[in-house]
Amino acid sequence: MSKTKSLPTSLIEAIRYFSDLDVCTEFVAKLRWPNGPVCPKCGGVEYSYLKTRRLWKCRECKKQYSVKLGTIFEDSPLGLDKWLPAVWLAANSKNGISSHELGRALGITQKSAWFMLQRIRLAMQTGSFNKLDGEVEVDETFIGGKARNMHKSVRDRKGPRTGWYDKTVVLGCASATASYAPRSCRTRRPRRSSRRSRTTSLPVRRSTPTTATPTEALDAPTTIVRSITPSSRVHTNGLENFWSLLKRGLNGTYVSVEPFHLFRYLDERVFTYNKFDWDDYGRFSAVLGMAAGRRLTYAELTGRVSG
Repeated sequence: MSKTKSLPTSLIEAIRYFSDLDVCTEFVAKLRWPNGPVCPKCGGVEYSYLKTRRLWKCRECKKQYSVKLGTIFEDSPLGLDKWLPAVWLAANSKNGISSHELGRALGITQKSAWFMLQRIRLAMQTGSFNKLDGEVEVDETFIGGKARNMHKSVRDRKGPRTGWYDKTVVLGCASATASYAPRSCRTRRPRRSSRRSRTTSLPVRRSTPTTATPTEALDAPTTIVRSITPSSRVHTNGLENFWSLLKRGLNGTYVSVEPFHLFRYLDERVFTYNKFDWDDYGRFSAVLGMAAGRRLTYAELTGRVSG
């Protein structure tokens, strides 16, 4: 194994730090197995390390395994020296990073970069049973193309109702009582963020207002705040801020997002929004900490098989 280095705090430091595959393997192994490697097949803790291949061999079941096995990195031909900078960029880009930009930065194809980003977004899913309580802001927004940008044949097919009609509705919840940390109070060590938000995609809205509320994200006692009243503390300004950041990324960075992939982009924006007061390394390590047990194949991603 390689010698210990000081942990990176910026993108340039991360690129230098993770340029060595041995360093990458050791870093991910320690983060995944704090008490030492564990065989994914039998759970054995006795092992031998094959340094030339960066593999562990279980002494109980005799199976070989890598640090990628059972994670978002599994079966990827790309090395961790490309994966870890990609995770750093995705976790710390305020408006997201496009697959074209990531592909150019890493020297890989756009298709490979797109698949990488979708896997990273899977790791960003909360996967928590913690619910929002207190005063909770609830609001909805519409995601879809603008009528003036559509081809004439598309507008004619949709008819006169082209404002919000046939757009994807996203319903969001955010804690309205969160206390926001001032910029001067941010530290290098990650701490639990005070922002807490959830989003969910709903069926296409037709003619009546959406009344559904993701109650599985709320805890009792909870006060739902829907109206926007600037003169009092009863408002949805927190969610309006989130919608602004979300659409800035969707329209400016990703340009076009298919409705069946939208929930992945929502997971990404919720992750970065909720951890706004974490430093870059904190967000990066948080994503890596959730990478295990979340494998996504290309066939599942593209809908060729049921996932």
